[in-house]
Amino acid sequence: MGDKLRDDMGNHPLARTLVEQVMQAIKQRISARTLAPGAKLPSIRSFAEVMQVSKSTVVEAYDRLSAEGVILSRRGAGFFVTGQNSGHYTPLSLAEIGPKLDREVDPLWVSRQSLEAGEQYLKPGCGWMPASWMPEVPIRKALRNLSRANDAILTEYGSPLGLSELRQFLARRAATYGIEASPDQIMLAGSGTQAIDQLCRYLLEPGDCVIVDDPCYFNFHALLRAHRVKVVSVPFTPNGPDLVQFEQALKEHRPRLYITNSALHNPTGATLSPVVAHRVLKLSEQYDLTIIEDDIFADLEPEPAPRYAAFDGLDRVVHIGSFSKTLSASIRCGYIIARPEWIDGLVDLRIATSFGAGHFSAELVLSVLKDGGYRKHIEALRTRLAGVMSTTTTQLTNLGFKPWIEPRGGMFLWCELPEGVDATDLAQRALAQNVVLAPGSVFSLCKSANRFMRFNAAQAQDVRIFQTLAELL
Repeated sequence: MGDKLRDDMGNHPLARTLVEQVMQAIKQRISARTLAPGAKLPSIRSFAEVMQVSKSTVVEAYDRLSAEGVILSRRGAGFFVTGQNSGHYTPLSLAEIGPKLDREVDPLWVSRQSLEAGEQYLKPGCGWMPASWMPEVPIRKALRNLSRANDAILTEYGSPLGLSELRQFLARRAATYGIEASPDQIMLAGSGTQAIDQLCRYLLEPGDCVIVDDPCYFNFHALLRAHRVKVVSVPFTPNGPDLVQFEQALKEHRPRLYITNSALHNPTGATLSPVVAHRVLKLSEQYDLTIIEDDIFADLEPEPAPRYAAFDGLDRVVHIGSFSKTLSASIRCGYIIARPEWIDGLVDLRIATSFGAGHFSAELVLSVLKDGGYRKHIEALRTRLAGVMSTTTTQLTNLGFKPWIEPRGGMFLWCELPEGVDATDLAQRALAQNVVLAPGSVFSLCKSANRFMRFNAAQAQDVRIFQTLAELL
């Protein structure tokens, strides 16, 4: 086979398939007890003849099986089936696959159902784009480039602050939103969620009070519960938090933190107004409140919305983000932008809890962001989202759903259900029909949103979703 059949990573595509075939042949023999625990495997030469493959293919297959613990190598004696396998290569029961229909509908419900669901499930309730919408070509290009990187990038710990060049890039990017920060005011994190977790560890003590929007991203509830703090919710309006009730909550509970999305709010799709932002910041100063501004949907905005961090100058506001929604949920990379003394304390916490930053992910993200293809991808993504948002709104309206607002951009549509329909009940019945929905109850701390549901327009393009909703309604 010539070099023409080798891919850009230097691997032979047919060889990979043949290796898997050899591995499967051995596993089948173990399952059928043709090869019992402790039995010696055929020699590399003889099995290569049986399978009609090269000896190097069998060598690689045996090496992989050894790495999996299926077989073991004895120097000078050959390969043997490990005792602990005992032939247990039985098919996985279908009962173990997919979401659990009887799971309680709590703040983790949508995430668990979406992540555990198989390919047969439709997921208009999940919080990410379809895989086919993501920039696969730039990612593969970046991976090829990294495969030729120096050893330090591939194997060593990164700086606790994170890759310097990526932090410089993020500082320039933040400036386009009016957020002035030096690269030393930016620390990379494993994800947006990890960034919030690190900030909660740094800023909170068990028993402290935290304000969230009602509704808000359901994982805020789950994360704050893990930190054993008191959580208070304030009704959210199309322009930001209800100012009267926000001030009342500050007076009554003296919270330490307020966690929110200012642009393309999750789940409502609303956008913060400058008037509300200024008033919230005045109240924050008056009541010694810190704001964590989660900005992971920034790239999906058609035009930049007001940011608390821009108005505040990073005095009382910590700005966080990630690229899981627009680049890849598999490449875990987020960031924290904060005042210098907090970044210094967060670095100490990072070293104590995870030592160094992920070097490889940061290099990969930087490579994609610097590529002109990413900018074109974002422009196309915004256009595509606008189109599917329009069609999804029309189809839901025809079924009796009422959009709360018309979002400026993004993927989420927050809808009121038809009269008499309970969102939790509808979501549970839809799950039995292989459709994962996001009932309003999981977004609302005071359970005031059970007549609402969040739809991901990007994931709502299969006609079966609306057929199922029509049948269940």
